[in-house]
Amino acid sequence: DIGDLQGIHGTVFVKDRAYVTEGGANRLAVIDKKSFKKIGEIAVGERPDGIIYDAASGRIFTFNAKSGDATAVDPATGKSVGSVALGGKPEAASSDGAGTIFVNIEDKNELVAFDAKTLAVKSRHSLTGCESPSGQSIDTRHGRIFSVCDGGVMAVTDMRTGKVITTVKIGDGPDASRFDPATGFIFSSNGESGNLTIVHEDSPDKYTVADTVATASGARTMELDEKSHRVYLVTADRKPGVPTAEQPHPRAVPVPGTFRLIVLGR
Repeated sequence: DIGDLQGIHGTVFVKDRAYVTEGGANRLAVIDKKSFKKIGEIAVGERPDGIIYDAASGRIFTFNAKSGDATAVDPATGKSVGSVALGGKPEAASSDGAGTIFVNIEDKNELVAFDAKTLAVKSRHSLTGCESPSGQSIDTRHGRIFSVCDGGVMAVTDMRTGKVITTVKIGDGPDASRFDPATGFIFSSNGESGNLTIVHEDSPDKYTVADTVATASGARTMELDEKSHRVYLVTADRKPGVPTAEQPHPRAVPVPGTFRLIVLGR
């Protein structure tokens, strides 16, 4: 157990440290990977959620839902080095490995690209046919970005032009997407449907649903191990949340003691 964390969301690993977004405290927690102790805090934007590490710039980027921006952090100094306004609520993001970051803007149904060094917005494109894009993955070899959306849709975008090439039917309530470059499979974890959609990239412009695998209700947080080709999901039993004046329609909340890890292999 790692204490003194408020509203955690995403994690990245850089050398001997883990960096965790604390959405309830507007900061990034720094965790020692050996001792599992919290050893530092870095102030970022409001309600940080998604996070990536960009090897090309050597920076960590947090995507801040309430302030509608991304914060760049230098892990070498443990300090923020700037931010970029994104014009809406950012969700998942990916790096092309060559200095450009792509991020889904959930409330605008857009894909925004910005420069990882200058922090300047380079382009903004509508994700046609995609409502409330959340999870995202990228095929840098073929220049394709995969955004999972409400309504059971995955949008495939040409990252050079910003044009949506095609859409693919997936499950409901998707939240994460991962791409396995060795197999050409794209994974979408669908919390409402309680399943995992596996899409195959037949070519850069053609995609086929290869399988739909049952997981569990609420299993929407996902990671892929590209070496073993295993997919990991987490979930828990849930009960209705308590309505408040600020949040009259709250999300369901997890039942203590029911957390579980789901492992899927080929």
